[in-house]
Parts: sequence; C-alpha cells; structure tokens
Amino acid sequence: MITKRKRSTACLILVLTAIFALESSAQEKTFYDFSGRTIDGELISFEIFKGKKVLVVNTASECMLTPQYEKLQELYEEYGGDDFEIVAFPCNDFGHQEPGSNQEIKEFCKQYEVSFTLMEKISLKDDDMPPLYRWLTNSEENGTLDAKVRWNFQKFMIDKTGHVVDFVGPAGSPLSKTIIEWLNSD
Repeated sequence: MITKRKRSTACLILVLTAIFALESSAQEKTFYDFSGRTIDGELISFEIFKGKKVLVVNTASECMLTPQYEKLQELYEEYGGDDFEIVAFPCNDFGHQEPGSNQEIKEFCKQYEVSFTLMEKISLKDDDMPPLYRWLTNSEENGTLDAKVRWNFQKFMIDKTGHVVDFVGPAGSPLSKTIIEWLNSD
C-alpha cells in the first residue's frame, strides 16, 4: 500500500524531473542546430562554425549605424578565421533602412569590403522571426538571456560550444570592450 508520504515524494520527484528536463532542453539547443540561406541563396548549416566564436548581427544599409560595417570588417580582419566568424543578417524592420534586394545589399557591402558571412535578408517581426532569432532573443529557448532586438546592428555573442553568452546593443561598437574581451578570453 502506498502511503501519503510516498505519494508526495513521488510527485515531488516527478515535478523536479520535469523542471530539470525543461531547463536542460532549453540549453541543449545550440547555434549549430540552425541553418539559413546566404545572401547568394545557398543553404548552410551553422554547424560549419562549430568550435568558433560567432558574432551574429542584424544589419541595414541606410541606417545612421551603417558605418558599423567598417568596424565589423576591421574586427573580422583582426580576429576572423579558424576561431571567429561574423554572420550578418540584413533586415528592413527598423526604420525601413534595408529596402534593397539581396543582390543590391551584396553590392552595397562591397564598399566596406565585407568578407564575413552575409545571409539573406530576414524579418525580425514576431510572426516572421526566423527560429535562430527566436532562440537568440528568448532565455527559455537559449537558456541564457532575453534580448529583444530593438534596432539595426544588435550583436549577439556565441561561444565556441554554440551557446549565447551576451549581446551588445545597436549603438555599441563592434570594437567595444565587451566584444574584444570576449574574443580574447578562452
């Protein structure tokens, strides 16, 4: 016969197991579980960046922050390669400052000599938000932080294991102390 105490203990164990399962499932998903299309339309798995730190940034060509392309390229030239990658997602949701087609955006980026990974244009509106950005911005999905994208050039830092570790807001420079210290840390 099951006593009231044993039933309470069993219920507590079930509740704790469910809580730990929810927490670990949020943390199990990593950047590498996602994919996207490059600006040329090629589907890539972000697993190709495994073992690298990755800076994910939403960009725009007609924004007062657009000169950050230059700083992003400078950062990429300094740190990019085997240990670091920048993945940029053009977006027209903030002030309609990325009206061009993928081809026009690619052409525009030539003036900044962009050599980091440019993805196809996306929307970050709630209903259209790609799964990657839902993961980046929601602690229940990424297990780390909540970070609503408020404008162009918000920068998310992904560690070498594919987990979100922090972000720098749109006005923060790609060469900010936060990003440089992160790149120089183990």
